Amino acid sequence: MPLLQVVQPVSQTSILATMKLRDDNLPGATQPATELIFGEWYPAMRGDAVRAGETATALLLGVPLLMGRRRDGAVFAMRDLCPHRGIPLSAGWFDGNEVQCKYHGWRFEPCGGQCTEIPSLTQFDVLQPNKIYAGAYPCVERDGHLWVYLPEAGAGRITDLNKLPPVPEVPKFSAKFRSAHLSAELPCNVDHGIIGLMDPAHGPFVHQAWWWRSRASIHEKTKKFEPVTGERADGGDAGFRMASHAPSANSAPYRLLGVYGSEITTTIDFVLPNRRFETIRAGARGGGEDKWFASLTTVTPITPSTCRIDVVAAWNVFYNVPFVKPIAKFFGARFVRQDQETMVEQAEGLRFRPAMMLIDDADLPAKWYFALKQRRLTGQGDHPLKEPVELHWRS
Repeated sequence: MPLLQVVQPVSQTSILATMKLRDDNLPGATQPATELIFGEWYPAMRGDAVRAGETATALLLGVPLLMGRRRDGAVFAMRDLCPHRGIPLSAGWFDGNEVQCKYHGWRFEPCGGQCTEIPSLTQFDVLQPNKIYAGAYPCVERDGHLWVYLPEAGAGRITDLNKLPPVPEVPKFSAKFRSAHLSAELPCNVDHGIIGLMDPAHGPFVHQAWWWRSRASIHEKTKKFEPVTGERADGGDAGFRMASHAPSANSAPYRLLGVYGSEITTTIDFVLPNRRFETIRAGARGGGEDKWFASLTTVTPITPSTCRIDVVAAWNVFYNVPFVKPIAKFFGARFVRQDQETMVEQAEGLRFRPAMMLIDDADLPAKWYFALKQRRLTGQGDHPLKEPVELHWRS
């Protein structure tokens, strides 16, 4: 591969035709858009945002959603548009079982979207309400998030969840564990969010802190990567893995795990369309229960030009130590905020549509991501990582 590579759009059709979507964080500015991957599960919002009998709105891949929870606890995600005249269903009412449109009173069962009543019909009408469906998408609660499956255009109504890919979740290795969530909106398209997520060289600069690392700690690193392939014919679950290795010695949180033993390993997977899994295992001294920390980080497109980063983590390390969860959330939030602030600053430059470069070896994972995305969107091409490789960089 060449030393420098200009970051080119994945699709020469829709990505090159940049959409001008206004960003609230940058008044008067527009951000470059990118093509989005449908036919996947995405986290739309936190599950605790809707209690039984409540609804909330969300925007996912540019699709307006009415999210909610029926009185029986079932969660749902409807397209927030009435199929009759297009008014948002969120302008109407939800009685805990059915959604009713404000404009003409049409009623819908929210999990499947089936119309149950059209008040204006009379005995002379032949229209059957139960043959009309509002847009409804599969919705599953997992790890504290409401995950929504947005199908490809023209895929039709989905009635069997067993035919869909599995809903992502954080790996867990014991019955007892604690968990926490973090979230931050980013004023850039999902591609920039993802390559920022997997960028190994920004740590000593963006995340300078006594509790993480400093510029003085920069040293050369060698990591092994291997392809991740799956059974989906469209390659939708393809990605790559940073093979099991000892965690970075210049990161204080990793060093803390040394209290559990010397055998500490970490594995990092990236899987399309937007998922980064990290698992840290530490063999306990004295033959006790193995200790672990795992996280799932997703960069979810809100629109073609904006995205959101969500982190859900689970762990059994320091399980009985008081205040571990609030302390972890405090430092985790600061870590995510540093990335967010950097992306906001980068967005200032991106609105001028600059040419950008990807270099070997630190940016090779970003190159692999773009190749995998193109493969998914076009159905053509091979996995960019044909065999395990060793990469070198300083961070």
